[in-house]
Amino acid sequence: MRHRIEYLLVAAMAFGIRIMPRPIARLAGTMVGFAFFTLDGVHRRITLDNLASAFPRRSAAERRAIARHVFSHFGRLLFELLKFSTFPHKRMLALVDVDGEERVRQAYAQGRGVLFFTGHFGYWEIHAIAHALKFQPIGVLARPLDNPHLNAFLEGVRSCTGNTVIYRRSALRRVLRTLDAGQGVALLIDQHILTPEAVYVDFFERPAATTSALAAIALRTGAPVVPVFAVPLERGRYRLIYDHPIEPPRADSPDPVAELTQRCTDVLEMYVRRYPGLWLWMHRRWRDGTSSDRVPGMFPAASRDAEADV
Repeated sequence: MRHRIEYLLVAAMAFGIRIMPRPIARLAGTMVGFAFFTLDGVHRRITLDNLASAFPRRSAAERRAIARHVFSHFGRLLFELLKFSTFPHKRMLALVDVDGEERVRQAYAQGRGVLFFTGHFGYWEIHAIAHALKFQPIGVLARPLDNPHLNAFLEGVRSCTGNTVIYRRSALRRVLRTLDAGQGVALLIDQHILTPEAVYVDFFERPAATTSALAAIALRTGAPVVPVFAVPLERGRYRLIYDHPIEPPRADSPDPVAELTQRCTDVLEMYVRRYPGLWLWMHRRWRDGTSSDRVPGMFPAASRDAEADV
């Protein structure tokens, strides 16, 4: 019953967003995010603590301003995603600029598939939707939500332009088939995980347990690894950034998986430092795994400790 009620509330909200003018929807999302900043003391404290550790030289007032921006951004992201997914494909493409298009085409031309990675940063969900129109559909690696009705709803949003959702438990076979067909797979690398496949790499000068799946698959298949980020532009438009592919480690590297994971994490950190208000600081990215360090996530993709990815 609880799952059905949650789904009905979200469906009603989605219907309301669909009929709203887009500027009103963006404003409403911003207000919802700010309301969470005001009312959700637990995640506000997590955000401020993370920002204090990451940016110790910034003043408390500066960090609080970033925190407000973070909450407002994620509220706006939810409303914009629901609105964007209802647009005709032609309008979707009209709302995006692409930086690095030739890098993507060169990566696909290698014929080994492409591994795209990012974090809970900017407009990553909208990026994946638009990528399918600009280039070709991809497999999106994800974890199912606890609520099966909401999960089906979110899967419909993610696949509205032809993408396929690959659920992360036991996904290796599907990922390898997708790459073998010369297609792309997208995944996030910025969640704390407690599984044996985790590697610890430096993220904001602190060790962070990070999935090794991206690096392990890249080294196994030879698929190029392309960092992707989506940032806002004026008038509600988006810039889809495809950065330079990550160079693989040397053949004599003592730990190629850890080295490649660190290189990918370094690129993500560079963008988070550049746009600190666009990353999910309310997630406990750095923790020791004890029960006292676990807090329910406020964003679906970061609501639980990561499962075994592949």
